[in-house]
Amino acid sequence: MKKYNILTLILLATLIFSCTDTKNYFSINPKKLKSNYNLNDVLSVEIVNLENKQIDSVSYKLNDKKIGTSRGSKTFLYSLKFEKLGTKNLIASVYYEGKTQVDSASIEIVSGFEPKLLTYTLVNTYPHDTNSFTEGLEMYKDTMYESTGLNEKSFLKKYDYKTGKIYKQVNLDSIYFGEGITILKDKIYMLTWQNQIGFIYNSNSFAREKTFNFDKKIEGWGMTNDGTSIYQTDGTEKIWKMDPATQKMIDYINVYSGSTKIDSLNELSYIEGKLFANIWQKNAVAVINPQTGAVEGILNFADLDKKVTKLQNKDVLNGIAYNPKTKTIFITGKNWDKLFEIKVSGL
Repeated sequence: MKKYNILTLILLATLIFSCTDTKNYFSINPKKLKSNYNLNDVLSVEIVNLENKQIDSVSYKLNDKKIGTSRGSKTFLYSLKFEKLGTKNLIASVYYEGKTQVDSASIEIVSGFEPKLLTYTLVNTYPHDTNSFTEGLEMYKDTMYESTGLNEKSFLKKYDYKTGKIYKQVNLDSIYFGEGITILKDKIYMLTWQNQIGFIYNSNSFAREKTFNFDKKIEGWGMTNDGTSIYQTDGTEKIWKMDPATQKMIDYINVYSGSTKIDSLNELSYIEGKLFANIWQKNAVAVINPQTGAVEGILNFADLDKKVTKLQNKDVLNGIAYNPKTKTIFITGKNWDKLFEIKVSGL
């Protein structure tokens, strides 16, 4: 064992003390922060210097993203124009006298956008299978694809939406509660509800090509894609973005209408650069900016709901598909006896 003389021990003790000095000299001034912000706001941050220390610079982050640096004790200004909505951790790293001290505060960014009530016209009404507890609906190459839920009753099918004629169908194992689907490059991606498992099928043969595990502890609800990335809901206010090649979550947005989080987001459809999301147990579809999470429009389908013959309270709206050729949208619900084709003004 090595022996140290008394001077060495004193020196080591002094170094340890100096490195672990936890006295707080700086803090983010809470009086300068707002209760919430919107995307039109500029975030203004002031550092309180409790003992008039010499500040070299301050580096700022929102969650893990660096947003800028200020010199000395200068007030930091940052435009929130391109931020995503939701609660963020504001982190200030203060550099002073060769040392660093960190403080943090929570801020919430909400939507300053007032959603528009969108209008639509009814183009056609088609029959819909009342045995389909609809979870996912998507049109691909002029053919309708649909996934359904409930244990022991879940299936995936493609069919002629005008007549109801089924071209192909595959039933899920009884342990799975089927959920949303989306189709990208001839592959059908399908979710299950609480098993944290998804499937990939060939859209032509319906052969199952892969079973994958969710990489987040979330439920599977709705799905859609923008031609490159897949989006999926989990029943909360979040919409996740998935890499279709790896099935890994790479990002997410929080959905807000004004200052209110919109949760229970379910079936999804990507239409003309926006995300159309059904709100579970509501006759409403929210039109969402996929970059920010702001609800920009609302479609009220209460009139369509009245046209449906229902057997039970579970027969709620849940099914959105888009035909880019005709620019029409197809709407249905769980066990509904009708499939509606509509045209939304402005699309």
